[in-house]
Amino acid sequence: MRNVVVTGGTRGLGIAIARKLAADGYRAIAVARQQNDHFAACVQQAEATAPGSLRFAAFDLNDIAFIPKFVASLSEEFGPLHGLVNNAGLGTSGILATLADPQIERLLRLNVTSPITLTKYAVRAMMVGGAGGRIVNISSVVASTGYSGLSVYAASKAALAGFTRSLAREIGPLGITVNCVAPGFVDTDMTGGMKPAQRAQIIRRSALRRLPDAKDVAAAVAFLVSDAAGNVTGTTVTVDAGNTA
Repeated sequence: MRNVVVTGGTRGLGIAIARKLAADGYRAIAVARQQNDHFAACVQQAEATAPGSLRFAAFDLNDIAFIPKFVASLSEEFGPLHGLVNNAGLGTSGILATLADPQIERLLRLNVTSPITLTKYAVRAMMVGGAGGRIVNISSVVASTGYSGLSVYAASKAALAGFTRSLAREIGPLGITVNCVAPGFVDTDMTGGMKPAQRAQIIRRSALRRLPDAKDVAAAVAFLVSDAAGNVTGTTVTVDAGNTA
């Protein structure tokens, strides 16, 4: 059973990704500060069909200095790492002129510095294993389209897209692929506070006249993690029901 780490894996997109990977035969290791009842129920369901396929690892990704030890502990407990899905992130919104400096720093720390550092040590672990690997970064369509009130968030997601392209060239010779998935506005906790008028406007703009589901994003991630995507690297897969078409 190949190990894939999914950050922010106990809620929203993360839990959808972890469940899909577990269903596809991987051991999905969900990383978050703590578990919740919904995740615990998902683990019970997974145990009934594929014991050990959905696991939890407690860690606060803001503790960047402890990431090296955390990755080492994952390898010790579960064995070699096959994949890393950098999904955890903050979606803090606000006009830049009034956004508090600590909020900006916190968002960039969790959305940029943390996944880059985690990827560094995950890649080292993959290099030791010698069997290649998969890195999937969760970006967003706002990285390229922009959205009022999300300038800092958009900057962080654009950073991940650039990181993806360069790292793909850097570690491609090692057999490790690096890709992005850029969801549009998906039905998750992060979009739950959106006003009905905003939601309706986004749906009208979409070619398919609907919002994508978290399962759609999870399916894209699962493809990029799979053997079928062995020759796909340095690219971004957009899942937005045609909103940016």
